[in-house]
Amino acid sequence: MHTDVAWPNGWEGGYVAGHDEVRAYWLRQWKQIDPTVEPLAFAVRPDGRVAVTVRQLIRDLTGQVISDEQLSHVYHFEDGKIRSMVIER
Repeated sequence: MHTDVAWPNGWEGGYVAGHDEVRAYWLRQWKQIDPTVEPLAFAVRPDGRVAVTVRQLIRDLTGQVISDEQLSHVYHFEDGKIRSMVIER
């Protein structure tokens, strides 16, 4: 990831920025939910962004399904690193 990465906080809302905020977000998330993201398809868009269609299954820590949906994670790269990602429903 780019040092100034912008990453969606799909669990709490908004965005986090930079390595430290992404790390802290992931650590908070994994203490409370168990997400599994399975890539299904990849497409390069005309503007160069890469759209990954995923199945996103989120369970609570007891194994109960919170959500199970198909959506797109869209990545913008800069200098060969992820600069930003957005979630498209």
